[in-house]
This record gives sequence, structure tokens and C-alpha cells, in this order.
Amino acid sequence: MKQLLMDSPVGNLLLEADEQGITLVQFVQKSAVVTTTSNSLLNQCKQELNEYFFEKRMFFTVPLSLRGTDFQLRVWEQLQAIPYGTTTSYAKIAEQLGDPKVIRAAASANGKNPVAIIVPCHRVIGAQGDLTGYAGGLDKKEWLLKHEGAIHQNQLSFFNN
Repeated sequence: MKQLLMDSPVGNLLLEADEQGITLVQFVQKSAVVTTTSNSLLNQCKQELNEYFFEKRMFFTVPLSLRGTDFQLRVWEQLQAIPYGTTTSYAKIAEQLGDPKVIRAAASANGKNPVAIIVPCHRVIGAQGDLTGYAGGLDKKEWLLKHEGAIHQNQLSFFNN
């Protein structure tokens, strides 16, 4: 497993990759101890994230190597289909999975997403448009949504597709 620590406008990000693709993009404290062993996938990931943060990229092409249950992988696939600058709800993800009763399971899988930002779990909000949990913290989720134009700088409620 290769690792790289990246500074970003939303804090430090730990990037990890195996031979197939990116396995982790996670918010970490500045004091995180990381053995930097960069490779071409990590360099591509860092470049694409920097382009995203500086409004030059709206989608990612770096290969991913996601590991999870079949259900989690299906949820993460749905997350990747949420267009830049838009939001959706857990209920809509459950509907897209073919079973409106799996809302809680979809929310749980969303929360276990190992690749923040690239697999855009920050684009999932509550059914009433409220800001819901985010592993990086609600302040980072709000920043990302404002950055993408999904919400405006002075807006307190969120758009819902």
C-alpha cells in the first residue's frame, strides 16, 4: 500500500493506493504520521484533487480500487453517478438501488465510503434538504457543496435533486 499526505483547502488528506487504484482519500490531522511512498496513481490523484479544488476539474478519472460488500459497492457506484454541483438524498439512492426500504443501509454504506471527494458522498443530504453527517465534518461537507455550487455562500438550506 502506497501513501501520500496532501494539503488541501479543506485540510490534510491521506491518499492511499494499491496496484489497481486509489483505495483511500481520508481527512486527517496535520500531525498524522504517514510514510510517503508515492507512485503514479497517487500523483495522478493529487493532481486531479488539486484541479478540483482550483475549479479546473468536475469529475475524476483516476482509477479506484474499492473494497466493500456487494451492497456497499453498489451504493458507492450510485454516489459516483451524482453530478457535480448537485445533491441527492438517501431515499433517492435507495430508490435507485431498487428498494426504498434500504434507506438506513444506504446511509450506512455512504458513511463507510473510503474515498472522500472522489466518491462524492458529500453530495448526499437529508430528504428535507438538511445537512447530514460527514466523516470529514459538516464544515467540510458545506465547503465542498458551496465549492461545487450546489449551495450558495449565504444559503442555509440545500438544494435537493
